[in-house]
Amino acid sequence: MAASIESLLNEISSVDDLVEKLQSLKTVLHSVPVNTLRDAVSGQRLGIIFSLLNSNSREQVELCVDILERILLALSPVFLAQNYKAELQGGVKHNNEAVKILALTQIGRIVEHPEAVNEILNNNDLLCAVIYAIGEEKMSVAKQAIKCLSKLSHSKASLDKLFQPDLLKPIKEVMAVSDVVRYRVYELVVEISSFSPISFGYCVNSGLVSQLLSELTGDDVLIRRKFKAVLVRMSHHASTGATELRVRSLEAIAQLLTLQPEQQTDDLLALTESWFQLLSKHPMDMIQQISTQPFPELHCSALCIFTAIASQPWGQRLMISTPGFMEFVLDRSTSPSKDAKDAKFELIGALVSSSSAAEILGSQNCLRLKTYLREGPYYVTAVAAVGTEGAN
Repeated sequence: MAASIESLLNEISSVDDLVEKLQSLKTVLHSVPVNTLRDAVSGQRLGIIFSLLNSNSREQVELCVDILERILLALSPVFLAQNYKAELQGGVKHNNEAVKILALTQIGRIVEHPEAVNEILNNNDLLCAVIYAIGEEKMSVAKQAIKCLSKLSHSKASLDKLFQPDLLKPIKEVMAVSDVVRYRVYELVVEISSFSPISFGYCVNSGLVSQLLSELTGDDVLIRRKFKAVLVRMSHHASTGATELRVRSLEAIAQLLTLQPEQQTDDLLALTESWFQLLSKHPMDMIQQISTQPFPELHCSALCIFTAIASQPWGQRLMISTPGFMEFVLDRSTSPSKDAKDAKFELIGALVSSSSAAEILGSQNCLRLKTYLREGPYYVTAVAAVGTEGAN
C-alpha cells in the first residue's frame, strides 16, 4: 500500500492527466482505514499536494483538499507541527474556503496536543493568521478559527501567549472590521472564559470582558445567555471547588462586577446587578458565608466581591438590607490577618468614597465608616486594665 501511494504521489509531479491522477490517489487513500494509513504516508513528501492548492481549477483544489484531509488526519499532531507549519499558515491565508477550513482544523489538532502546541505558540505569524481568520466573510471559516483559538484556553502557557500585547493587537484590529466580527470575538471570549476560572481571569484582565459588558445592553441574546452560563459556572466553582479554584473564581467574579464611577450608567448598573443575582438565590449570604470560613485567602477574595459592588447603589442597598451586614463590615475582629485587614479597609474606602452612600446607608453608618477609615486598617481598641483589691 505504501508503495502504491508513493508511486501515485510521484506520478502527480508530472502535469499530464493531473486531475485523473489526483482522483486515483484519493480513491486509494479512502480505501484504507485511517489507523493503518499512518505508516503508509508518514514518510511521504506532501509538498507537491500543498503546491497544487495554488490553482484556478476548482476541481483540482477540491481533490487536493480531500487528499490532504485524509493524509493529515493519519499523521500525529506533533509530526504535523514539526513538518507542515508553513503549509498550514499558507492554507489559512488561501482564497478557497475549504482550504482555509482544512488548515484551521489541523492547527486545532495541534494546539490541543500538549507536546505539539509549543510549535504553534512560538509562531506569531501563524497565530496572527488564525486571529485574522475570525474576520473572514465565510462564517464557516470564522467558526473554525474561533474553535481553534478557544483551545488555547486549555493551558496557562497558551493563555499567556494569547493575551500578550503582540496578539491582543490583531484581536483588536479584527474587532474593528465590523459589528458582526466584533461579536465573533466576543463569542471567543465567552468560550475561553467558560473553560476555567484561570482563563476567565485572563479575559477579564485583558479588558475584553469589560468591552463585552459595555455592549451587552442590546438584543444580543445568545452572547448574554452564554455569558450568564459562564458566571453561573464561576459561582459553582466559588462555592464547591478546591480552595485555589474557589479563590480564583471569587477574584474573577469580583473583577467582572467592578464598575468605575464613570462606567456606572443605568444599563451597566442593571447588568452588574443581574450578574450578582445569578450567583445564587441569596448571593449576599453566600459571599458572607464564604468570608467566614477559616481560610484567609477565601476571606479576602470574598471581601473583594463586596468591594466591587460597594460603589454601586444597588450593592449598597443590598448591604443595608442584609441583617447584620454593616456590623460585620465594621467589626474589626472578623478580619484578623494583615491581608484581611487591608481587604476590609479597601471595602470601607469604597463605601465612603461613593456619592450615593450617605443617602442609602444613612448618616449614622457613614459616620462609623468614616471613623473606621480615619483610624486606619490596623487600629486596635484600647482595653483598660481592671485592678482588683489585693492584686500584686
